[in-house]
Amino acid sequence: MSASFSVGFGGGRTATAVRVGTPSDVPAALAALGLRGPRPVVVLVGGAGGLDAGALDRLRPLFEQGLAPLAERLGAVLVDGGTDSGVMHLLGRARSERGATFPLVGVAAAGTVSFPGGRSEHDDAAPLDAHHTHFVLVPGRDWGVESPWIARVATELAGGSPSATVLVNGGEIAYEDVEHSLAAGRPVLAIAGSGRTADELARAVQGGPADERAVRLAASGLVRVVEAGDPGALARALGAVLQDGPGADTRPA
Repeated sequence: MSASFSVGFGGGRTATAVRVGTPSDVPAALAALGLRGPRPVVVLVGGAGGLDAGALDRLRPLFEQGLAPLAERLGAVLVDGGTDSGVMHLLGRARSERGATFPLVGVAAAGTVSFPGGRSEHDDAAPLDAHHTHFVLVPGRDWGVESPWIARVATELAGGSPSATVLVNGGEIAYEDVEHSLAAGRPVLAIAGSGRTADELARAVQGGPADERAVRLAASGLVRVVEAGDPGALARALGAVLQDGPGADTRPA
């Protein structure tokens, strides 16, 4: 594991980052970032480049009125993929616009992201999001290799505290993200109406026709459904898990 370093985004925005080489580096890496558990953790996974401007506008209230205020109130840590795209973009902007203080940790494969100024190791690199507070950069040049690392970072940060995963939209990689969360015993809230993987998983939970992968994940009993148009329901569902533990009933009131 390398020492932590600062990433400057301009406009006075900076984040602290660290590179890790092996899973055993994670505890020391988080300590180097000044992040210590146990504390409530929310993992955000789902749509990145596949979300157009209209979809982003429609989903924005989930982050501005649901996820960000809840995280701030509970002192939670948010963990996602760290790039300036899709749901990660929405979360970063929601945190910034509210003046929130909760840590927002991006976990990304080093070969898939670019630093301010365009420095990257990959032709298809995505820029890091300037509204994140911390980054954990993991080995790899392919999208999706960060999935098990996101789950591991979340588990380490949570310690003995409750954690949950929120799935908004998402493509093929989102199935892997959900699998890793479920393997860690982490409840997943699938946002119905947000599109693609989240909708498939929601249909599977509700007993409708769905992709066989979604049906298998739904059979875990750890997946709940929240409607995309109800930010309050998302806050209530997350609050139930993060305050009462993973066995809580997370159905919207």
